[in-house]
Amino acid sequence: MSTTATAPHSPQDDDIEHIALDEDYVLTPAFVEKVVDAADDGDGMKLRSLLEDLHPADVADLMGFLTAEHRAVVTLWLPADLLAETLPELDDSIREEVLERVPHLTLAEALQELDSDDAAAVVEDLEDDQREKVLAAMPEVDRAAIESSLGYAEDSAGRLMQREVMAAPQFWNVGDTIDHIRKQGEELPELFFDIYVVDPHNRPVGGVAVSQLLRSPRATTLLDIMEPVNEITVGQDQEEVAYIFEKYHLISAPVIDAAGRLVGQITVDDIVNIIQEENREDILRLAGVADEDRGSSVPEIVRSRVPWLAINLATATLGASVIGWFEGTIQHIVALAVLMPIVSAIGGNAGTQALTVTVRALATRELNSSNAPRTFWRELIVGLANGLVLAPLIGLATALWFRDEDWRIGLVIGAAMVLNLLVAASVGVLTPLTLSKFKFDPAVSSAVFVTATTDFFGFLIFLGLATIVLL
Repeated sequence: MSTTATAPHSPQDDDIEHIALDEDYVLTPAFVEKVVDAADDGDGMKLRSLLEDLHPADVADLMGFLTAEHRAVVTLWLPADLLAETLPELDDSIREEVLERVPHLTLAEALQELDSDDAAAVVEDLEDDQREKVLAAMPEVDRAAIESSLGYAEDSAGRLMQREVMAAPQFWNVGDTIDHIRKQGEELPELFFDIYVVDPHNRPVGGVAVSQLLRSPRATTLLDIMEPVNEITVGQDQEEVAYIFEKYHLISAPVIDAAGRLVGQITVDDIVNIIQEENREDILRLAGVADEDRGSSVPEIVRSRVPWLAINLATATLGASVIGWFEGTIQHIVALAVLMPIVSAIGGNAGTQALTVTVRALATRELNSSNAPRTFWRELIVGLANGLVLAPLIGLATALWFRDEDWRIGLVIGAAMVLNLLVAASVGVLTPLTLSKFKFDPAVSSAVFVTATTDFFGFLIFLGLATIVLL
């Protein structure tokens, strides 16, 4: 039985461990302060020494912590290769600001370091005159690749794909492919997981994982080890592409044009960004908020939020109008004014729960016309069950609270809660389903409609029952 000696612990070990922990997140307040001081002093060499070892994603985060004036100084001292890798990581508004300050020749040099998909995403944010200057300063091959990517619709697979792809003819064997890869050198894609096997018309007939290629004897033909591939067409929406990657657990996929020819590839690192972007958009839209980031100005945020608040104001007025219909009832039984917000609030929360689950199910393709009725009835039963659990609690508490006035108020609020929870479950499911059927984004306006409906019917049911039972 062997034993392993353990080195004695020393104070130096604590220092090393402390440094390692600090390096886990470089952008400490102290580090950011150093960058700010160097920018204030105009010390470009110190800025470069602070930034050159940072990961591009950390540089992008750093830009979000700085003011516009400090960002302008930092941008001037970023090396071209680091600037290139940082640009795709920046928040949209900050990237637009940075691009305005980068000379077109420097930007043209930086873009040559990027894959075609990332370069196209950056060029897309340029003003027309700046875009023309930057593209004119780039080599013809790089310029053509970017212009071709920009020719596809925004949010499509053609815009998302990178044109750099590794393909091999179907008559090659493993040895031919490995030799070809070694000869390509810098011409290879920076990141690739599969070699796509193509026919004489450059149409993919299968794919060979790099790991499978390296495990196979050199004499093995690619046709013997290739696997079927999930082809993506250039016109497919990026959300559809993300769904395919998630469903089939893909790492990469070939992109084909209308004629079925291989024109590029999409890799999983791009899809992770798309999934995060789509989820963020859905969450923000459910709250009626536009896509804001750290660089958004106060006027931009106000302009994006005011329209939704105005809609909420209109729906709140609609709910208040119901109260006006029962003004006489409330004057006779003042306790109703205290209790009616409870019914509408519980209904609104229950409706939001059903809505969130439904929108998520639609986004992940778990809900469609085939199982929509089952989902509707399930949520309706859940709403009824919740009502039957909560109604006795609020009913008994209300009866005891207002026993000197009229204990039947407890019965009214209990019944109103059950009915409003049924309404909440119904509109929480039917609203996004209806919007989706008519090709509207169910995340955009569902929440406003659900809240307005539960408020309206909450007041109507509660005050209506009170009028019937108590007067």
